[in-house]
Amino acid sequence: MSRHLLKRAVKYSILGSGIGCSTFYLWKNDWELTSIGVVRFGRAACVALRIAVDYKLSLHNQDNTSPAYQDLLSKIHLRSALRLREMICKNGGVFIKVGQHVGTLDYLLPEQYVSTMKVLHNQAPQSDLADLQKVVEEDLGKKIEELFINFESKPIGAASLAQVHKATLRDGQVVAVKIQHPKVRARSYVDIKTMELLVRGLAIVFPGFQYLWLAEETKKNLPLELDFLKEGTNCETVAKQYKHFSFLKVPKILWNLSSERVLTMEYFEGGKVDDREYMKSHGISVNEVSRKLGKLYSEMIFVQGYVHCDPHPGNVLVKKTETGVDIILLDHGLYQSLTDDFRLHYCKMWMAMINADVEGIKEHATALNAGDLYGLFACMLSARSWSSITSGMGNTKITREETDEIKSYAAALLIQISDLLNRVPRQLLLILKTNDVLRGIETSLETRANATSFINMSRCCVRALTADKLQKCHSNLETFKVKLGCQWQLCKIGLYEMFLWLQSSFLGRYIFTIRNAQLLGR
Repeated sequence: MSRHLLKRAVKYSILGSGIGCSTFYLWKNDWELTSIGVVRFGRAACVALRIAVDYKLSLHNQDNTSPAYQDLLSKIHLRSALRLREMICKNGGVFIKVGQHVGTLDYLLPEQYVSTMKVLHNQAPQSDLADLQKVVEEDLGKKIEELFINFESKPIGAASLAQVHKATLRDGQVVAVKIQHPKVRARSYVDIKTMELLVRGLAIVFPGFQYLWLAEETKKNLPLELDFLKEGTNCETVAKQYKHFSFLKVPKILWNLSSERVLTMEYFEGGKVDDREYMKSHGISVNEVSRKLGKLYSEMIFVQGYVHCDPHPGNVLVKKTETGVDIILLDHGLYQSLTDDFRLHYCKMWMAMINADVEGIKEHATALNAGDLYGLFACMLSARSWSSITSGMGNTKITREETDEIKSYAAALLIQISDLLNRVPRQLLLILKTNDVLRGIETSLETRANATSFINMSRCCVRALTADKLQKCHSNLETFKVKLGCQWQLCKIGLYEMFLWLQSSFLGRYIFTIRNAQLLGR
């Protein structure tokens, strides 16, 4: 074959490959031309390149031990985060979903990125009602006006992947209708590939930037979140699995009015779980809310191993009833099923931290692939400083200074944190996000020490480890000893809870004030 013919063969092979890839993308995304994503890919690539150059040039030949370096790094983090957010808002869809995820990773990423991305929880896009009507008609075979006697045009909630509208069925039942944004599914495949490529590229430019886990988790979880029938199944599973919690309310699904892109469910009213003003005006105790939320999620993580992984305030409502406060759990698109092996090691890790057992922390951190970074790992899990952990987390209340110290770790130890997040089991990544969101809710509610999730988490750890020991018992005597040990540990936790209650009560504060006055008098 002549050189000229060879060049033509190569040229047409490349052209054919391009056409083939484009055709595949279009087929994969319902033949929507915008799914090729050249504009969104180019926008994301330009921003990523701009950020990489900014870090490289600004930090070149800088002394990383000087205070000036940290100040400069903080400024670069902030302007890079702002650039990312601007790009995310323009690209929308999957990009907003990832940005919202970043906004929940307190103590794991530099504060500038987290605080900048938190805004995205309140800036999710809204689709035109006409576009949503097409989705409903395509999936359910009927127009909105044929299905509902009333359908409110203004959404009661808008998220990165869908929005929810209040509607009334022809029999008078009020429902919530969750409808997927029309172009999200079509663009998702290309957007995930774009993020994966950019993260890999940044890892080459910055060897310490190992956040491929973020793209991988999005790639794994997004198809599940885009399938609303799967969400409906999750909804029914969690209602059945946690039915022993009378305060937990989960919407019932109307399957005859649901599809992969439309989910019709029971409508609930209530206030956001972090809205102190709503609770005050409705006579709801923030401590009761925090206690019940901690009890629910501790049961999910440590005992059952089936965890709702998106508990941000828009997905958790509270409502006062005659029997107390109900916790209403919404958006069941993302759950994490934990293996028994992981769950038990995670329990033992927490028990070691609660008991300030450094050797135990090392052992179980190693079992969870943290290795020599066990100290940093413990700080990431608990959002406490190493000095607080080794002196007993339950003995000291977290202070503003300690919180600031932890956040400064996230900026200074970015490479080590990145390394850890790539090492640990993938099951842990969504748990870390869930923990941070729950801590944020407790902080917003300003709950008493005895009402925080710490107490309920300790009880659930004891119960989970006891259940594991009971399975290994070979005699009635062994079983009796294990059960007795469990009751003794639960009793100690109960006494400690009472101590915290007394300490935070009026009497406790009075005694503390008198005691301080006596000490000063000496």
